[in-house]
Amino acid sequence: MAKPGFSSGGPILLLLVLSLSISPNGLLLAVASEESKGTAYDAFVHCLTNHTDSPIKGQASSNIWFVHTKNTSYYASILRAYIRNARFNASSTPKPLIILTPLQESHVQAAVICAKSQSARLRIRSGGHDFEGISYTSNEPFILLDLFNLRSVTVDIQNEIAVIQAGATLGEVYYKIWEQSKVHGFPSGLCPTVGVGGHFSGGGYGNMLRKYGLSVDHIIDAQIVDISGRILNRKSMGEDLFWAIRGSGGASFGVILSYTVKLVQVPKIVTDFRIQRTLEENATDLVVQWQQVAPHTDARLFLRLLLQPVTMKSDSYKTKTVRVSVLGSFLGRADELVKLLEKEFPLLGLKKQDCFEKSWIDSMIWWFGFDNDTRVDKLLDRNPDSAWFLKRKSDYVQTSIPRDGLEYIWKKMIDLGKTGFVFNPYGGKMDEISSDATPFPHRAGILYKIQYSINWYEPGDEAEKYYTTQIRQLYSYMTPFVSKNPRRAFINYRDLDIGVNNFDKNSYEEGKVYGVKYFHNNFEKLVKIKTAFDPENFFRDQQSIPVYPKSDSGAAKILQSSLYVTLMAEVIWSFAFYSF
Repeated sequence: MAKPGFSSGGPILLLLVLSLSISPNGLLLAVASEESKGTAYDAFVHCLTNHTDSPIKGQASSNIWFVHTKNTSYYASILRAYIRNARFNASSTPKPLIILTPLQESHVQAAVICAKSQSARLRIRSGGHDFEGISYTSNEPFILLDLFNLRSVTVDIQNEIAVIQAGATLGEVYYKIWEQSKVHGFPSGLCPTVGVGGHFSGGGYGNMLRKYGLSVDHIIDAQIVDISGRILNRKSMGEDLFWAIRGSGGASFGVILSYTVKLVQVPKIVTDFRIQRTLEENATDLVVQWQQVAPHTDARLFLRLLLQPVTMKSDSYKTKTVRVSVLGSFLGRADELVKLLEKEFPLLGLKKQDCFEKSWIDSMIWWFGFDNDTRVDKLLDRNPDSAWFLKRKSDYVQTSIPRDGLEYIWKKMIDLGKTGFVFNPYGGKMDEISSDATPFPHRAGILYKIQYSINWYEPGDEAEKYYTTQIRQLYSYMTPFVSKNPRRAFINYRDLDIGVNNFDKNSYEEGKVYGVKYFHNNFEKLVKIKTAFDPENFFRDQQSIPVYPKSDSGAAKILQSSLYVTLMAEVIWSFAFYSF
């Protein structure tokens, strides 16, 4: 084909070239088997080779295996290892055409450049705990970029910082901090196998959020591979993009390689406890008082509430009821904690013998659900191939639920029989940080966050429909008691029920439906940043940040640029020339 120009088609072809430069299109990469070699597969691998300075393929034992197709030996085990929700481990679940397991940063750069050149969709996975499987599934043909090899954690205790790659797990982060200091920690999650990339980029919280806020509140630098394949840090990406990747989910803007975080100080001894009550043991009054205390007490104290429908058995009968568990974590000693709660939360009836004093790292092990005598190196276990079927949803509460409202909720929980709640109190440091300091908007005015939780073990569509219907019904029953206009949600508790974006339309309007629920007043700023840094919306999924319509986007500004004016003048001149 002749080069574009007036001599081979005149203004019509020039307009076509301009159109293509603004609206990318192309063939989706189709690599279904090794038979594809010589076509799209070889083109993709050739592109990867040209954009990295190290081998991308080899024997598995040589530890340089990077590209995996469906017919390679490690494809299935790699895909399955970080599927944390068994709902997305079925034969019918869409599978990636290729799995890329980068061993160094240049591999990630090459993956972005080559996927873009082939118009292949990327999914980015660090720990696989996305509740809707978005990090490793797609309804479009896609390539999975799995970051589990990029998991270094470098701790600098003297300066109280750590540089953490996105593929590290929270257990590895805590272990590495503990190796260097027994009086430092980091305010982050309560599951050791959660990946840093998704957890930090969505906000990240744990049992120190009332004292220190969220994980994102302590990020001081980051590295990201952008749409052009460049590695950017805070200085080179600019403050807008740095703001956006600390609470928006991150993957809408590129591939996050690492975060640099500021560590926090913790006491040598902290205190944990668990107290349980049923409805027959005055649990309703306990929850009423919990709402008055948990969001307002000493910021060092985190009082999580678990509510579960249970069947109590005795020799002669069974009783369906609700069990309420209060799990406490206090950055201090037991004597001080008991005195505090005797005054503020007398219905709890906490005694010193209910308390466990321990180091911060041992406290984290307890919160992870391990036995008290568990070795610290258990935190390094990534626990592959462990998953159950699950569904999660979220809400925020701004006004205490009255007693009669709680009694209504208990009845619905008992009637349904399976779905439970987790209430996580806010207040403390969360009240002090502005709602627009990061994309995470749920700060002052929030009493607590609700996580709806249901797990099951039976495979199949019928079981999934039964259990997901239960949790959706309970979510519906809660409408009068939670935030409104919009009804808020937490991005790290991913929930496709609240809205999805159609891949063909890439609609701003569809994105706004879920966007304002996750990000409230920060949504529009995120869309502006997304449109500026990824105007063609290459980094997208079912709930990514959308871009503005073309008339409002950076592409429209290009059309108005002086270059475009010059080109159009040439087109008009050429049209006049050919017309006569």
